[in-house]
Amino acid sequence: MIAKITNGKSTGKLIGYLYDTKKAKDHTDPHMVASWDGFAPDPGRAHDFTTAKDQLVQALDLRVKQAGDRAPIQHVWHCSIRAAPTDRILSDEEWADIARRVVHATGIAPDGDPDGCRWVAVRHAPDHIHIAATKVRGDLRPARHWNDYLTADKELAAIETEYGLHQVVRGDRTAAKRPTRAEKEKAQREGHQLTARERLRSTARAAVAVATSPQEFLLLLDGMEGVLVDIRYFPSGDVRGYKVALKGDTNAEGEPIWFSGSELAPDLSFPKISERLAATELPPANQQPSTGRTPNPWHQATAAASRIPDILDHGDNDAAAQAHLAAFGEALDALPLLAPKSIRPQLSQAATAFERATRSRQRADHEHARALRGAVRAMRSQPVTGDGTGLAMFLDAAVLVVIAAARWHELRRHDQQVAAARQTLLHLQAAYHQAAAAPLAALAQRRPPAQLVRHYVDQIRQTLPDYAEQVLGDPAWDALAAALANAEAAGHAPTTLLQHAADQRTLDDARSLAEVLTWRVHRLTQRPAPSGRAAQASSTVAPRVARYAQVESVPPRQLGSEGPHGRRR
Repeated sequence: MIAKITNGKSTGKLIGYLYDTKKAKDHTDPHMVASWDGFAPDPGRAHDFTTAKDQLVQALDLRVKQAGDRAPIQHVWHCSIRAAPTDRILSDEEWADIARRVVHATGIAPDGDPDGCRWVAVRHAPDHIHIAATKVRGDLRPARHWNDYLTADKELAAIETEYGLHQVVRGDRTAAKRPTRAEKEKAQREGHQLTARERLRSTARAAVAVATSPQEFLLLLDGMEGVLVDIRYFPSGDVRGYKVALKGDTNAEGEPIWFSGSELAPDLSFPKISERLAATELPPANQQPSTGRTPNPWHQATAAASRIPDILDHGDNDAAAQAHLAAFGEALDALPLLAPKSIRPQLSQAATAFERATRSRQRADHEHARALRGAVRAMRSQPVTGDGTGLAMFLDAAVLVVIAAARWHELRRHDQQVAAARQTLLHLQAAYHQAAAAPLAALAQRRPPAQLVRHYVDQIRQTLPDYAEQVLGDPAWDALAAALANAEAAGHAPTTLLQHAADQRTLDDARSLAEVLTWRVHRLTQRPAPSGRAAQASSTVAPRVARYAQVESVPPRQLGSEGPHGRRR
């Protein structure tokens, strides 16, 4: 059930609307289901409609007139309550009970309070009622109905459970402001799927995702095509805030329609952005002295993202968890800027959907997500190239992050965030399958000779006995075997890598165990091999692979991997 609460100045106009059947075609059989004393005149059931209506308005306004100047200017309280389309049709008695519970919960007319406000509940359609009340109590003081929307919503949630009705996904007041009806209609007239506010929100989030400082964020935003930026300053010269508008999006006077950062989303105000960017730690730009290798930001981002599920599932620091969710959201915002054009639509949809899951009432301690945020900033200097292995590897880890995020929010009853995470998962899985197809196929074509494959089969069964048959029966097994061969040629022990890959994170959430292990092994291979093994590998493993490179691989069932194929999760 959904409640909408407004305030007005005319009791007569509201009662006239509730009982109108001419202008409002959806008003059928308007009648009263409950009132403050059970004896209020009902125009819908009276022989003389006009007289009964006037009597009802006078009764409701009695205390307003008695209070005189002490009465609120907007003395009319109007609450509409609508059931879900899938709900059963409630009886008048049930709607009456719901109305009494709502006026009690909101403080309009508490049970047992003889001075409660006067109110009526009118039903003029099968699926909803309207409660009309005047906000002057019997002691002629204003009604005590603070936070009435929240208290009404909480009571309706209990009613849904008790009545067996559809349970509405509820928020925690951290969502970005929804576009108004006028904004939506304007976007439709101009042929846009998203409103100006929504497009500017996505633009600002993308700029935050790749900026390394508040100043760079403003520069990036100002450089976005079609975006106007107005920066506000304190007398000291420090930045106070900013507002943005789309070129060509004007009001009736021809002036740009501006939105401040906080009007786009709660976490896009300049102070909030400054706080997040202050916790950014860029990885070193120079080569690491110990290895001579340049850090790969995609591998670093994947490693940081892979740690998030454990933080969400087993950590007891909600501030740290919230920080990682926010940083992961920034990573999704940055991907459409870095990925190939063919996959950008799915990534943009995933980023837009997950935006709601990045915020909750829990305040984030952004210092805990420095590594991921820094890697995301560094990724912009190395966009997706080649076969897209880095992107596929990151998306594979990202899918598990979103699954863990849904669990984390669900345990804390963040209904809107749970729904957002589940929607994100659909887009992200579609993006992953598209991104992973080419690199997995390339790996599978380099499937090592039969002798090596048989050896890796034994190692899989020895290292991962609970998952072995599922891995060996996975369509991506050839790619995993090739990744293990590459790792061994680089001086790594396949058994050790497999154990490390399995220990990084439970495999129970994986849709494809072989794919998950392939990306983890590939990333672990980028680390320096243990001392002495690299030289040994170059003299034994690499020549052995090359010597059998032309040997035709035998089918998996001849290599000891027979048995029922494990189902893809």
